Amino acid sequence: MSQTQKLVVATHNKGKVKEFAEMMQDMDIAWLGLDDVGVTEDVPETGETFRENAVMKAVAYAQAVGLLTLADDSGLEIDALGGAPGVFSARYGGAALSHAQRYQLVLQQLLDVPAPARTARFRCVIVVADGHGRILAEAEGVCEGLIAQSPAGSGGFGYDPVFFLPELGKTMAQLSSAEKHQISHRGRAMRQLEPLLRRILSDG
Repeated sequence: MSQTQKLVVATHNKGKVKEFAEMMQDMDIAWLGLDDVGVTEDVPETGETFRENAVMKAVAYAQAVGLLTLADDSGLEIDALGGAPGVFSARYGGAALSHAQRYQLVLQQLLDVPAPARTARFRCVIVVADGHGRILAEAEGVCEGLIAQSPAGSGGFGYDPVFFLPELGKTMAQLSSAEKHQISHRGRAMRQLEPLLRRILSDG
């Protein structure tokens, strides 16, 4: 590949752009967020599944900027809550709630649920579209765990402090960045996406 290719990540969150760049650090890519390409409008996430939302964002933003665009949608699925919060993870309980208030709401709803029944998973779907809005690749990653009885750890964001990983004996918020990339739903989806992304970049 003769020159660095630009890849827009469909987010205003610089932390998320940095996370993707870290996971794919050996690839010759200039990682850009929506702010870097002057996009201020948000695509409404009206899909009923993570995939529908990821496709909507990838296609709309790619067409808006005319560049290769990667969009992801992810969230927490709790079995005892019938799969909630699911696609509403980022706004569960109302848009005004903080991350801490959101996971405290989940803990409240699971108050009488015993540990073995507190099964949950983080799910992430990633979609890549070209500058014309054509879908070129997609991948899905899942990380299974349990909802803890109380929060622990200061790393990560969202529901990480209450998402317990039995095999590690830690919550997601207690992991280092490197550990999290290895085990997280987003990390797993990116490893699945990597060979597809390499092919897309080599094809220009």
